Amino acid sequence: MTQFGAHSGMAAHRGTMILIFGIIGIVCCLPFGIAAWIMGKGDLAKMDAGQMDPAGRSNTNVGRILGMINVALTVVGCIGGLLFGGLGLLAGIAGAAAN
Repeated sequence: MTQFGAHSGMAAHRGTMILIFGIIGIVCCLPFGIAAWIMGKGDLAKMDAGQMDPAGRSNTNVGRILGMINVALTVVGCIGGLLFGGLGLLAGIAGAAAN
């Protein structure tokens, strides 16, 4: 007997969970975005190999992409924060030296 929604001999997909992780990652929490990216990549590879139910491919792919976007936005935000923080520090030093 097979699981509901799974093809015989295949693991059930985790597409909905990965999609939710991707959404939570975008909204508030970087670790969920990283998890969505890693889990989505692994599950898509299993789907391509025929080891996992391909019914959740679209949710898995969207969750993976949201995870990637989350990580990219976090990296850009950190770089921007460091850059502007450094500029503020330099401006503060220059202002203090002028007085």
